[in-house]
Amino acid sequence: MKIYCPDADIEYIENFYSKHDAEIIFQDLKQNLAWRHDDIKMFGKVMKIPRLQAWYGDNYLSYRYSNITLVAEPWSVSLLAIKEKVSRYCQHDFNAVLANLYRDQQDSVDWHNEPELGALPTIASLSFGAEREFQLKHIITKEKKSISLAPGSLLIMRGNTQKYWQHSLPKRAKSITSRVNLTFRHICL
Repeated sequence: MKIYCPDADIEYIENFYSKHDAEIIFQDLKQNLAWRHDDIKMFGKVMKIPRLQAWYGDNYLSYRYSNITLVAEPWSVSLLAIKEKVSRYCQHDFNAVLANLYRDQQDSVDWHNEPELGALPTIASLSFGAEREFQLKHIITKEKKSISLAPGSLLIMRGNTQKYWQHSLPKRAKSITSRVNLTFRHICL
């Protein structure tokens, strides 16, 4: 299903994986990925990123954002199978994935886009575990959209989306169980 946002190309597939398969994948990823908890400097203070992260990809690709450098772990068997399914659907060659583990409602990611991925990137975002609200905000008009990301769903952002829109996963007051998000991307060497 296409999500209408001016200056963007966004597609949402609610049942990319069945609920049963999504739960099995969620448990595997949560238990077996090489999670790390990095520091970030914000507003002059050093603090822990409000989520855990893991970075996997081809040939130890590195990825740098917000003064954090991630060096890719080799693909696990399960991540490679997921990547191949996502790549086939998107007709895009992904060479890395950033995994985020949101442990509860207090874990989040603030407004951002992905300019480091170059012009017109494709990002494929898979959700497992708890359903969470994903927000988009146009950088010029400030128009906002919210999408509830179900377990097993795939959100694809293509074309000018990163140029004109920021996205976030905000904190919530209501108790929420954990969630794993996989964002597949192509890192230009």
